[in-house]
Amino acid sequence: MSTATPRRYRYLHLDVFTHEPLTGNQLAVFPAADSLDTELMQRIALEMAFSETTFVFPPESPDTDCRVRIFTPRRELPMAGHPTIGTTFALAHDRFMNPKTQSITLGLGIGPTPVTLEWDENQLHFAWMTQLLPQFGAIVDDVAGIAASLRVVKSDVYTTLPIQVVSSGLPFLYVPLISRQAVNTAEFDRGEFVRVCRNAGIDELPVFLFALETDGDPTAFSRLFASGFGIPEDPATGGASGPLGSYLLHYGALRPSQASHLLNLQGVKMGRPSRIHISIGARDDRITSVRVGGQAVLLGEGTIQV
Repeated sequence: MSTATPRRYRYLHLDVFTHEPLTGNQLAVFPAADSLDTELMQRIALEMAFSETTFVFPPESPDTDCRVRIFTPRRELPMAGHPTIGTTFALAHDRFMNPKTQSITLGLGIGPTPVTLEWDENQLHFAWMTQLLPQFGAIVDDVAGIAASLRVVKSDVYTTLPIQVVSSGLPFLYVPLISRQAVNTAEFDRGEFVRVCRNAGIDELPVFLFALETDGDPTAFSRLFASGFGIPEDPATGGASGPLGSYLLHYGALRPSQASHLLNLQGVKMGRPSRIHISIGARDDRITSVRVGGQAVLLGEGTIQV
């Protein structure tokens, strides 16, 4: 039995991609993680049992303001959206930056990641994360298999758009469906999904299913399943939202003006509605920028002793 004296670590609990407590996606942020090693961070993330937990360290390079490591309950991620936005709000709460600060750069696993800040007097009101330009990967042709893995009928899949892997730092498999009802009907069958991925020659990836609505301001109504990351369903996925906007623009489902102001509404089926703003820049049929933005609210603070 260890006789070492336990250490106490402070964390902040936020709800991200929302301005209302008890909605959005939960996040735990440990703002002073200097003495934590990788194994212990992973165990803490499993203990917290949120989609992600972040740990903040001093900067590792002069072009960043701090180093941020992101863990799901089962693995470390090179980047993610709701942890980036939420960690930024946690740093603002701790006065890491002031209302005159227009942007900070977080050191993520993918490298320096700029975050632009919008203030309401002395409070951070909104944050925009810049993501990598999209990479378009494999297309999955097995529509029937994908429908079976989501337990929807084949006709619920919107076949005008492809089922495709897209990444802005972390790959996701995008599955377009015909309506909100189809999205809400889905139930994830991991065994069937793994079989489809194996037959398609791709790794098991988080699967992002959505329906696009273009009456008025364009809105994607979505859900995400990521059992391989220890996340049965994620209420808000910023890392998937940037590639979503790029995918929709790339295939002509949105005009450039629409892609610059797109909303992803996620987490509704879970009772944790989340609003993820997406802005895709383009010039001469080429995507030039990918940004994802949103709000966050501080729900509480605490300490753990390990």
